[in-house]
Amino acid sequence: MSSRLSIRRGLVLAALPLCLAGMAVGPAAYADGPIQPKEAQLQRLPNFVNLVKQVKPAVVSITSHIRADVAEQEEGGGPGPGEGFGGSPFPFPFPFQMMPQQHPNRTIKALGSGFVISSDGYIVTNNHVVNGATHVTVTLDDGTTLAAKVVGHDPQTDVALLKIKPNSPLPFIELGDSDTVQPGEWVVAVGNPLGLGGTVTAGIVSARGRNLNSGAYDDFIQTDAAINRGNSGGPLFDQDGKVVGMNTAIISPTGGSIGLGFAIPSNTIKNVVDQIRKTGHVVRGYLGLMDQNISPTMAQALGLKPSEPGAPPMGTLVASVNPKGPADKAGVKSGDIITTLNGHQVKDGHDLAVHVVGMAPGSKATLGIIRDGKPITVDVTVGNMAKAKSGDDTANTSDDGETDNNHHIGISLQPLSPDVRQQLGVDDSVRGVVVSGVEPGSPAEHAGVHPGDIIQAVGNTKVENPRAVLSAVRAVLKAKQPVLLRMLRDGQALFIAVAPDDGDHDSGDDDQ
Repeated sequence: MSSRLSIRRGLVLAALPLCLAGMAVGPAAYADGPIQPKEAQLQRLPNFVNLVKQVKPAVVSITSHIRADVAEQEEGGGPGPGEGFGGSPFPFPFPFQMMPQQHPNRTIKALGSGFVISSDGYIVTNNHVVNGATHVTVTLDDGTTLAAKVVGHDPQTDVALLKIKPNSPLPFIELGDSDTVQPGEWVVAVGNPLGLGGTVTAGIVSARGRNLNSGAYDDFIQTDAAINRGNSGGPLFDQDGKVVGMNTAIISPTGGSIGLGFAIPSNTIKNVVDQIRKTGHVVRGYLGLMDQNISPTMAQALGLKPSEPGAPPMGTLVASVNPKGPADKAGVKSGDIITTLNGHQVKDGHDLAVHVVGMAPGSKATLGIIRDGKPITVDVTVGNMAKAKSGDDTANTSDDGETDNNHHIGISLQPLSPDVRQQLGVDDSVRGVVVSGVEPGSPAEHAGVHPGDIIQAVGNTKVENPRAVLSAVRAVLKAKQPVLLRMLRDGQALFIAVAPDDGDHDSGDDDQ
């Protein structure tokens, strides 16, 4: 089903008869035939016919056979107004077409969208379209249906890469530069909403850089182009026919489009897909610091002046620096205010994190910093997040050659440094390792582990540094047993058992 753009034609109306004092005016004379508006008086809306003809052959429909237990987790029992699936903040962000009362050992068909990025059959879609799938098929624009292989996926950014074996070279489309997209710009969405493949809708970019608090790397393009269930994984085109985003979620109290749609920026997709194609997994940049947003009161206390009267404070305050991490080696200090990254303004801590994780480990970055009221610059070599989370910034493999990702519960760790002690309000008598982050959807999050928790022991093994935690956790997970953590939270001791995940991290998850 295509949305049809109507063309508004201005009509040239003949003058109405007038009655002037002392003068009689007869009825106006009309020419034979229909009214023909003058070209200069026509008001036309944008016409996307030629654009759609060219790009539509590269948009595909995706059918995933999802395990019933996974589908039920995604659905969450069906949200009501203002609720989302599976704890997601978006109502109805997923494309699943659920059949009621399925048995757990059966599969359910889920419908989504995707787009071809190479003539030999590489296809991009959302991770949530194929997550938990036992079998995936792709239907091309001409109706051909082919089996697809999941080459790799990245749950953190909700991007997945598929591969099909076409009988002949396929038409494909190009990923554009999402950094050039501006609010107010016309965009076109193509996809498979509610199983209606090849549906075209149009609208404008409503905003950029939307953080919906659904994950650590939220950086959505917002659009009012109609997006519904099944559009997930479909492309959002600019007027040059390049993909500037991938439609992934909507906010709606009813499940239908109300003009609040969100797309993953093409630059994020490009970074993830390039890594999956080259290495089969994704690595992310890492600075090794904890920061916090700056409130107006804090800005006043720090002597920061807003760019304009009433404008929110810009930048992020460094709360602590991981010893021997990239920021520490570069000379970043607690109390520094990071205002720019490679010359670009840093709005807040989330903005800094989104841009750093997209940088390749080993690349150089320049931080603009305010220290003691004076601006300085600091050059830093971006680290590898996967290595940092393993407690080793020089290697990311275990002694037996397995990657740390194979033994993962989804937490980031940090030594209990003096600065962190002060921040958490604990004295020198407390021993342990601080949880600096918890991966969304990870076993640790499901078990109730929180950032700021202090891990004091894994089982009966006391721990005082991240490597000790890693070794103890690895030993327990190798035995396929739940990990028992003895924690300190807000001065109170507690135990948390973390169940191992299902091990489905064959690609795209090296950063966990």
